[in-house]
Amino acid sequence: MDLGQIGQAAILGLVEGATEFIPVSSTGHLLLLQHFFGLDGEADKTFAILIQFGAILAILSVYFGRLWRIATALPHDPGARRFVVGVLVAFVPAVVVGLIGRDFIRGVLFNPFLVCCTLIAGGLILLVVDELRLEARETDATRFPLSMYLKIGIIQCFAMVPGVSRSGATIVGAMLMGADKRAAAEFSFFLAIPTMAGAFSYELLKSYKQLSFDDGAMIAVGFLAAFLSGLFVVRSLLDYVSKRGFALFAWWRILVGGAGLAGLMVYG
Repeated sequence: MDLGQIGQAAILGLVEGATEFIPVSSTGHLLLLQHFFGLDGEADKTFAILIQFGAILAILSVYFGRLWRIATALPHDPGARRFVVGVLVAFVPAVVVGLIGRDFIRGVLFNPFLVCCTLIAGGLILLVVDELRLEARETDATRFPLSMYLKIGIIQCFAMVPGVSRSGATIVGAMLMGADKRAAAEFSFFLAIPTMAGAFSYELLKSYKQLSFDDGAMIAVGFLAAFLSGLFVVRSLLDYVSKRGFALFAWWRILVGGAGLAGLMVYG
């Protein structure tokens, strides 16, 4: 592994952590970068999934105190138990779709042209949702109705298409069902923990025999970079979206999707 490869792994890790928790699609960004870096092999697709674990640790480090209080309250607090059940209910649809569709998703949907189109379409949807006068009935992500958790989990499955954005799908879904912007973004953090941990574990189980020492070193570099950038984003995102909404992320999606299409036309 040379310095160029280390630099590419670090850039990809920084992008993963910076985009995982904002509604711009981390997978879409990584696929486009890998395409223009010339990294289109199966090991590169595995790399893009495994470095997500750095972003998972970023969430856990920021929310450790709150999650620990919920965990210790489980034996005597019905509200804590209900929230954990709600997260698991929201997580199940992604498990089913991911297990059934893994090969199709990796073989067909990991497509740079499709990513560009979904980035642009998702940006337009975000602009529309951001301008809607939605009634915010739910302001606490730990107290959504169980039926709402399930519906958000179903909507999250659209993010199996690279470029859609897991956080974007969950945030838009939660807002359309009555959550305010802060609660919607916060629940996307909570739901990310089992969803990303499940994807990481399944991909590692499927692919570890094909990974070389150099692959492992690249993943370690990307993992660390994803943790650092993810830590910054998680700490700052909630206050930003509460005050300013999602327009910035919508225009970013449209800009990146447009630039990607132009790059594909010029460079193939």
